[in-house]
Amino acid sequence: MKANVGGIDRTLRIVVGLALIAATLTGTIGAWGWIGVIPLATGLFRICPAYFLFGKSTCKTS
Repeated sequence: MKANVGGIDRTLRIVVGLALIAATLTGTIGAWGWIGVIPLATGLFRICPAYFLFGKSTCKTS
C-alpha cells in the first residue's frame, strides 16, 4: 500500500490519538478514548483505509 497521509494531517492524527489515549489512562474520559488508537496508527503508518475508499490523499505529489 502506498502512503496517503502526509504533513499536517499526520501530525494532527498522532497528537489527537495520543491525547485521547492519555485522557483515557488518566480517567478523564471513559473507555471510548481507546478509539485514539485508530488515528495514532494511521498517523504512524501513514496509511488511512478510508482515504483509499474515497480516493483521497494528503501526501505531496513529486
